[in-house]
Amino acid sequence: MSQSARSIVIPHLGRVEGHGGIFVKIVGNTVHEVNMDIFEGSRYYEALLKGKHFLDVQGIITRVCAICSANHTVAALTALEGALGITQSERIHTLRGLLLLGATIESHALHVFALALPDFLGFDSVISMASKYPGEVAFALKLKQLGNRVQELVGGRAIHPINTLVGGFGKIPRHRDLKALRDELAAALDPLMGTVDLVGSLPVPPWAAQPTVYVALRPYEEAYRFRGVAICTSRGEEFPIASYRDVIREFTVEHSHAKHSALASGETYMVGSLARLKLWGHYLGGRAREAFDRLFPGGVVDNVLLNNWAQLVELVHSVEHGVEVCDELLGMPEVPREMVEYEVRAGRGVGAIEVPRGTLFHEYELDGDGRVLSANVITPTAQNLANVERDMRAAVENLLASSEPMEDARLKLNLEMVARAYDPCISCSVHVTRLAGE
Repeated sequence: MSQSARSIVIPHLGRVEGHGGIFVKIVGNTVHEVNMDIFEGSRYYEALLKGKHFLDVQGIITRVCAICSANHTVAALTALEGALGITQSERIHTLRGLLLLGATIESHALHVFALALPDFLGFDSVISMASKYPGEVAFALKLKQLGNRVQELVGGRAIHPINTLVGGFGKIPRHRDLKALRDELAAALDPLMGTVDLVGSLPVPPWAAQPTVYVALRPYEEAYRFRGVAICTSRGEEFPIASYRDVIREFTVEHSHAKHSALASGETYMVGSLARLKLWGHYLGGRAREAFDRLFPGGVVDNVLLNNWAQLVELVHSVEHGVEVCDELLGMPEVPREMVEYEVRAGRGVGAIEVPRGTLFHEYELDGDGRVLSANVITPTAQNLANVERDMRAAVENLLASSEPMEDARLKLNLEMVARAYDPCISCSVHVTRLAGE
């Protein structure tokens, strides 16, 4: 006797950046197929960069995505400066760190409050959530705006930075503006910790839990940082950043315009906030340590739904560390502009940055005239997609094995929660297409 089959189809995944869907085929109580469909148009940005002068690279690559624009800019500049043999000055390094913190504040505030939290509080959107939690939603919007102001002050505007240059910055923020920003960041800490208390009281379902391999960059100093010096896994392995292509293997799948990724061993893995906390959470201090202890009392647990709470911990860290970075910059002499001198040369450079959704890689090879011979970008979402499908499969199998009746509507909601927990940036991920005969 043949078993009954059913398909769970989500044609458009809501509350994520970009356009994607989910397809799951179930026969009896067995999951036969799980697809995270990414059907947003491909961007071909690596091909677009070939032949371009290196000074034009960041202006092109930053437009891959609005919410990730500062992250792509810093990764691209890091790679280009590596190719050109440029060493950042202390001020340039610190300012770029502040820019990354602003991008993290903006992105995490949006995801935690507007995209993820409604699921845990029983609302279908942040708009309906505001009816019961108006103060929290209003604060979230202010926090997102604060992240934008950080990016505007450092990068010249809130989206697609124009003040960031190869070798430095066109304009250094005035001390009075840094002081005002510092005070805004400091004022956000107490209400943010109030949100930590609210989130800490919410149960996290266990049906998405399963053992996971995590990957994140080892910080450049013994502190919780978003820039690193080596690729590390939760199994204790460490690899040079320059050999990232030997560590991460990209491949194509029929149902997606985005590449998938696996480790050289063939295993899927996760990058992102939960991975960073798993590997480097012991470096947290201050209010961020308080948030970690409140939300992860037993340490990091293998449950992707907790990536939402990991982002909240990083949100506290980014606001708190932003205050410290402003203090560092205020302790430096005020100057209008800062640039490192360099000569154009042929070379190859790799930039690796920890961005809101995970580890971002940029690689550029330049000729002697400074034109791009080749470019390669691996985004966090492209690295996570295979693991997303793995986690969705486990979630469905666990739910079907439970004693409760599992209607399609509930399966759909839970599948969406798994996908949203990864905070996918679909726009960043689509840079491949299949040609006839490929």
